[in-house]
Amino acid sequence: MSYIKKIALIVILSLVACTAVSGDDSVDNLVKVKINDDVFDVKLENNSATQDLIKELKKGNVTVNASEYGGFEKVGNLGFSLPTNDENVATNPGDIVLYQGDKLSLFYGSHSWSYTKLGKIDNVDSNKLKEVLGSGNVTLEFSLK
Repeated sequence: MSYIKKIALIVILSLVACTAVSGDDSVDNLVKVKINDDVFDVKLENNSATQDLIKELKKGNVTVNASEYGGFEKVGNLGFSLPTNDENVATNPGDIVLYQGDKLSLFYGSHSWSYTKLGKIDNVDSNKLKEVLGSGNVTLEFSLK
């Protein structure tokens, strides 16, 4: 085998090895949330809470009955607890956070408090999100892609 072929083989094997080590986490950090008839992609944070949430989602969809709170979010009980990594977070429309370890909040407005950030709805217009969430209670159904 020529010197150039050996170098090319080493480069190719190195790239394959790097890809195998880094993996493709796009499947593990994307979930869906269904709100009424609208479905949105959610990009999850990388923390212990989202890792445990993914484990729950592998068992089946997670439904949260959320109610209006403060004029800027919908909040509801998860039905189970997740590990917390609370820090002061300034939320924006589309942010999804864990509150007190067992409550999930989906923001259509902004607020600042101590939360564990779970993720954010991808590419959603804040007016559209507010319209979809409506003014009363809403059911949020989370699922794996």
